[in-house]
Amino acid sequence: MGSEGPPSVTFHVTGFKKFHGVSDNPTETIVRKLEEFIKKKGSPKGVSLGGCTILETAGQGAIVPLYQTLQSATTQQSDSSKIILIHFGVNSGATRFAIEHQAVNEATFRCPDEMGWKPQKVPIIPSDGGLSKARKTCLPVDDITKSLSNMGYDVVISDDAGRFVCNYVYYHSLRFAEQNGIKSLFVHVPLFQTIDEDTQMQFAASLLEVLASLC
Repeated sequence: MGSEGPPSVTFHVTGFKKFHGVSDNPTETIVRKLEEFIKKKGSPKGVSLGGCTILETAGQGAIVPLYQTLQSATTQQSDSSKIILIHFGVNSGATRFAIEHQAVNEATFRCPDEMGWKPQKVPIIPSDGGLSKARKTCLPVDDITKSLSNMGYDVVISDDAGRFVCNYVYYHSLRFAEQNGIKSLFVHVPLFQTIDEDTQMQFAASLLEVLASLC
């Protein structure tokens, strides 16, 4: 990197393994291939990938590895670098990308997660209050969505990340980010049959570029 100094934004990216009804999770592929893809494409100035992690599609039973991932992001923090957590999840019924604005304090799983847990109307963080408590990302979702749309991607803002594992992980991540002075964002992607792998890889790389430019 020479005299340019350390990168201005370090991203820690997660995806999920398979789960009920989705045997081939596109986010696992995106996150596994992202580092190599960005190297080939040429990393945007000021962007560094601090880590790419594939999470179990589970809530309570996978909380320890989730927090290990979150904690690993803060150990690399420095005064000259901003840290952003990005979580990719699949919405198998979606036809476009969705930037999730918030998560709510409710776990209501329509089917058991990969560790057999099926909570119904359970608060994710009981000390946070009721099920309707919402945590919002401090990242500028309007600007992010507009920039990505201008690049040709079919992307919308969403205020509903569901009540399954995606929302569960995002809620924990937003709370952790707030406590540690970093930022967090969740993005829902469609299946590869709906938007092909190459386009989704391009989208993921473009998202990092947009976030770096807005931070």
